Amino acid sequence: MVKQKTIQSEITLTGVGLHTGKEVTMTLKPAPVNNGFTFVRVDLEGSPVIEADANYVVNTQRGTNLEKLGVKIQTSEHVLAACVGCDLDNVIIELNESEPPIMDGSSKYFVEAIEKAGIVEQEAERYCYVVKEVISYIDESTGSEIIVMPADDYQVTAMVDFGTKVLGTQNATLKSMFNFKAEIASARTFSFLHELETLLDNGLIKGGDLNNAIVYVDKEISEKTMENLKKAFGKENISVKPNGILDNLTLHHPNEAARHKLLDVIGDLALIGCRIKGKVIANKPGHFVNTQFAKKLSKIIKIEQRNHVPTYDLNKEPLMDVTKIMKMLPHRPPFLLVDKIIEMSESHVVGLKNVTMNEDFFVGHFPGAPVMPGVLIVEAMAQTGGILILSSVPDPENYLTYFMKIDNVKFKHKVLPGDTLIFKCDLISPIRRGICHMQANAYANGRLVAEAELMAQIVKNQ
Repeated sequence: MVKQKTIQSEITLTGVGLHTGKEVTMTLKPAPVNNGFTFVRVDLEGSPVIEADANYVVNTQRGTNLEKLGVKIQTSEHVLAACVGCDLDNVIIELNESEPPIMDGSSKYFVEAIEKAGIVEQEAERYCYVVKEVISYIDESTGSEIIVMPADDYQVTAMVDFGTKVLGTQNATLKSMFNFKAEIASARTFSFLHELETLLDNGLIKGGDLNNAIVYVDKEISEKTMENLKKAFGKENISVKPNGILDNLTLHHPNEAARHKLLDVIGDLALIGCRIKGKVIANKPGHFVNTQFAKKLSKIIKIEQRNHVPTYDLNKEPLMDVTKIMKMLPHRPPFLLVDKIIEMSESHVVGLKNVTMNEDFFVGHFPGAPVMPGVLIVEAMAQTGGILILSSVPDPENYLTYFMKIDNVKFKHKVLPGDTLIFKCDLISPIRRGICHMQANAYANGRLVAEAELMAQIVKNQ
């Protein structure tokens, strides 16, 4: 079992946004389990949160831009790539502007900051999506394609072809995320001169600097363009190196452009929301195709998670039988709806109920075609979750559990006499002040029959 990870302490970086040109302060903070990567706009009222989720991608021009309820985050990919490359799962990224600082155009300074802050393991298990078959996305208009295939680890290959003399075909491969810092993190963003001219003319690259973007010169530079570049970069002199790059920069790698494209792929695929065990091959990647692929894979993963049925040895000695359950829960038959607890940790619990024809509710709930009421399935899941929350106090017999909220309830299939119901409740956030927020699923006959997001609180019995 691989544990989730976050940073040990918060750390702050300052700089300018590449496209906004504004001074920005970014603070990376430890996050609770199952938080994922979240951006927080501390400059806006209420400090709104934008999750790093592919479904929030609204624009991929010159970066991957997110928007939730009108709140924007621009150029999210470099800091997200650093988080994945440093093997993190949960980080809060606070910003006082819409765009993280560009730094030198790579992920290097973010990785160094994360290492300085330290990395700690958390109690919850990391979910990793295991790729079992080839999944692909093709952008017919550009010929860009991304596929993922089964592999023993998360690997990424980027193949780029810019069709220019100064920068032709390049490839880059990362065989293990453990090599991200050494091989990929320092690869800087780049632009072609013809793109740069357009961006400058339209005021779209206000934080640019010859120290944070490689500029490939793919055309003759006119006097007007040269003067515009001097003004934009605040330089008295600008020249072109023999390798076709504007001066003041030396390439970190001969294939730095391909390595940066690979970095972008990692950052964009962080928007899937979980780790991948598979090999990604990106042919002519870009933020649009990257994020479209992320959306597709995220949807596939959610469907599989929803339909995934965990397996348990029902003949194994339970952690708690009904007698022990009644010592903890105040419920009694016929309203006690959990027979056994078969598995439990600090963040999850698994319970069981054998549904028989003798249940009191079958007397009146469709006597001719008995079906277990959906509300009682929800109640049974809540009782199972109640065991988890009551286990957090030394004297559970002195507490009562009350519902606070029930969200996203779905009933998938009927539960009939003779079925064995398995209830699995996972914490969405840590238990605080006796409040438990959990995702509850009920399974029977090898399939998901009901699901709900539950919030409950324990209160001392007066």
